Amino acid sequence: MTAAGHVLGVDSGGSGIRIALAPADGTGPPLTWTSPAPAGVDARRLLDLVLPAAGDLLARAGAQRCEAVCVGAAGMAALGAGLRAVLPDALREALGVRRLALASDAVTAYAGALGQRPGAVVAAGTGLIALGTDLTPQGGWRRADGWGHLLGDSGSGAWIGRAGLEAALRAYDGRAGGSGALLARASAVFGPAADLPAALYPRPDRPAVLASFAPEVARCAPADPVAARILREAARHIAEAAAAVCPRDRPDSGRMACLPAGTAVPQATDVMYEVALTGGLFRMGDPLLAPLHEELQSQLPHAQLVDAAGTPLDGALRVAGALVTDSLRLPTDPAMLRIIC
Repeated sequence: MTAAGHVLGVDSGGSGIRIALAPADGTGPPLTWTSPAPAGVDARRLLDLVLPAAGDLLARAGAQRCEAVCVGAAGMAALGAGLRAVLPDALREALGVRRLALASDAVTAYAGALGQRPGAVVAAGTGLIALGTDLTPQGGWRRADGWGHLLGDSGSGAWIGRAGLEAALRAYDGRAGGSGALLARASAVFGPAADLPAALYPRPDRPAVLASFAPEVARCAPADPVAARILREAARHIAEAAAAVCPRDRPDSGRMACLPAGTAVPQATDVMYEVALTGGLFRMGDPLLAPLHEELQSQLPHAQLVDAAGTPLDGALRVAGALVTDSLRLPTDPAMLRIIC
């Protein structure tokens, strides 16, 4: 089917909101808008930010309406009831939307990284979630972690930052497992170590504050064994999440899945699923990536690690474009990816 008109992608995360408007047929570059103000799962706040910006983008494109919109939002899967209740009518009324996808930001991260190919994606920044699919209705989505900084997000920026600050306070106390190098960096960033709880606990953006210390852990890692150990443990957690969601081999598929270490390799095929890493955490470079590549090889020796093709915003545009052409292959799910026509 030939795509016509324009599609809108929305990426709403912990670090703000990004919007892109593009021709549905992909013939031109998108127009974009960004805001550092996050909306969370507050539907009214999201609309207050998105609708004026989307209207401006449509005016710049000389368009009157959006054929399709995909909103990818952090918290959509677990806390998105309000978004799903409010967004459809509001977007139809304001933007003339014909088709709408409401997605977890993990789904748009997957679509941006791998498109509509089977595999697994780990999206990591302040938090961390892994998502995988074999594209079958029976298989659906496989999810691991994404439970927030209090209950999970193991290996994420917030997790690394918290572990680094704990090691700093151990050194301050004189306990085993402490790091003088991390204590020095914590004092430089946050002030006296004794004042750290007061500086951190009342903050409503505590996960982001914790994650802001993760690059300091990476900077210390080449010379500090405690910081290096934290990053090795983070790498193990990340690889475990990828292994948990990688599609399993289906008896009738003739396809080799990502197989855990020690699993016999099927002889009938040489096709492997792909694994991609996306998100700001992986910009930390070799201190994290070197042990992560070792862990992935150990835990998923038959998976193929590939570069992410695009961002979650790119993924939102891809999903919206697929709605226009009736070519969406990603599994629908009431919480992870809901299509409203």
